[in-house]
Amino acid sequence: MYQGFYEIKSNKKLTDSIYEMILEGDTTSITAPGQFINIKLDGFYLRRPISICDYDDTTITIIYKIVGEGTEVMSKMNIGEKLDVLCGLGNGFDTSKSIDKPVLIGGGVGVPPMFNLCKKLIAEDKKVTVILGFNKKDEIFYEDEFKKLGADVKVTTVDGSYGIKGFVTDALKETEYSYFYTCGPMPMFKAIEATATTSGQYSFEERMGCGFGACMGCSCKTKYGNKRICKDGPVLEREEIIW
Repeated sequence: MYQGFYEIKSNKKLTDSIYEMILEGDTTSITAPGQFINIKLDGFYLRRPISICDYDDTTITIIYKIVGEGTEVMSKMNIGEKLDVLCGLGNGFDTSKSIDKPVLIGGGVGVPPMFNLCKKLIAEDKKVTVILGFNKKDEIFYEDEFKKLGADVKVTTVDGSYGIKGFVTDALKETEYSYFYTCGPMPMFKAIEATATTSGQYSFEERMGCGFGACMGCSCKTKYGNKRICKDGPVLEREEIIW
C-alpha cells in the first residue's frame, strides 16, 4: 500500500451518472488487476474506495458513479487538483487459473475492474469474452474500449433497448468459457452462482471503513473463516464463499 497525492489529469462524463477520472502519480504499489484505491475528500470522514480500471507507469484510470455527496464532489473536480490517495489496496484477480477461454462479467459499476484484467488476459494469449450488463442503453459505457483490446463483447440490457435483452446470465448461458471473473451487485452474483459451470473469482463491492483491514467493517464469511473484503479481497474464489 502506498499513500500519496495524485493530480487529476482528466475527469470526464461517460453517462448521466458515470465519470472517468485519470490520476497521475506513483503506481508501483499496483500488482494485479482488480485492486482498488481509497480517496480522501475534504469534509468527509470516510475515504471513497474506487476500483482501478486501468493503469500504466504514471497514471491510474478510475470510473465512478455519482451515488452520494462524496462522488458528487468528485464529479465537479478540475484538472490540476490533487487527491490524497491510498493506492494498491486489495488482492486483485489471479489470471493463472483462467485456462484458455475466460469470460469476464461486469454489471454496472462492476465493469471497470474488468478492463485491466481483460488487457492482461489478452496479453497472456487467452481468448477473452466480456459480458457487460446494464439496465438500459443510456447506461452503457466502455463497450468500444473492450472491443479495441480484442475481446468478444456481449452487452445485455434489462429493458432490451440494446444488445441482448435480459441479464448477464442470459448471455453467459450462450457462451463457451473455461473460467469466469466477475464484479457487480450481490443479486447478479447469486444469479451467476446458480448459472456458472466452471470455477471462477468474484470481486465484491462493499462499503468500507478503513480500506486496509484494520476496522473489520467489511468482513465476509468463507469456508476458511471471516475474510476482510478490503484486505483479503475484494476477490474471493467461488469454492471458498459461503452464500
